[in-house]
Amino acid sequence: MNPQPKSPPQQAVGFKRQLFVALGVIFLGVAYVGVVTPGFPTVIWLIVASYFFSRSSPRLHAWLMRSRLFGQLLRDWEQHRGMRVKSKIIAVSMMATACTCSIIFADVPDTVRYAIGACGTIGFVVIVFVVRTVRASTLIE
Repeated sequence: MNPQPKSPPQQAVGFKRQLFVALGVIFLGVAYVGVVTPGFPTVIWLIVASYFFSRSSPRLHAWLMRSRLFGQLLRDWEQHRGMRVKSKIIAVSMMATACTCSIIFADVPDTVRYAIGACGTIGFVVIVFVVRTVRASTLIE
């Protein structure tokens, strides 16, 4: 049984449209910071940017969805509400590396080390067990 196709989101107009475009650009910038900053999330900010672009600028939303760096992640999220196995492995590996390096090398109190470990563990659990895994059989539709 095929689900009903989604209708395009309601487009904002006037000041609200300008605000949504600006917020989309800001959150896209935050996502780019996440790409180069270990331990800082990327995908959630991309999803937020995509949300604002889809409601303000079909052109910017289409550009983001075609992006070589982010497009596949966003398409998987929009179409399947999940991540591919490869994306999950990369995310968990980067998180584990960032948390481990922070715990070992950062000159911080032990309570901060425990907090970093706890946050890393929560992130791992969410990515592995909560976020749906998009498998190859799901992609063939």
